[in-house]
Amino acid sequence: MKAPSSLFRHLLALMLMLCSMAAFAQDKAVYHIDNAALQGLKALRNLRNHLDVAPETKIIVVTHADGVDLLMEGARDEKSKTEYAPLVSALKARGVKFEVCEITLKNRNLKKEQFILDADFTPSGVVRIAQLQTREHFAYLKP
Repeated sequence: MKAPSSLFRHLLALMLMLCSMAAFAQDKAVYHIDNAALQGLKALRNLRNHLDVAPETKIIVVTHADGVDLLMEGARDEKSKTEYAPLVSALKARGVKFEVCEITLKNRNLKKEQFILDADFTPSGVVRIAQLQTREHFAYLKP
């Protein structure tokens, strides 16, 4: 029997590497929030349920426009009066990252100090969502 050719060995190594990468692939999702009044509580519940079923999922929540209200100090659901901050903190403790669009801050004359400590900031919410989808292959979810 002949020894495998160099090309065959390289192809075999590449296939094995790709198979092992697929085995270790992590689910990733970006949640898009642009209206806290309509999406806030539902999104936070979706996030909790998502992690209850798939706790290893990498999740980033990107807020812009009226969605940034979800992460403001003292923000609460209008109907149930449920405060968002404790729910956000619990999700942050489970690895969820929450980001606020800085363009929205400028357009609405808001300051970073008005937001809960669990919030991070991104130059543009829309750009961030697009980059997460195209460059990092995040699934797009909009509650």
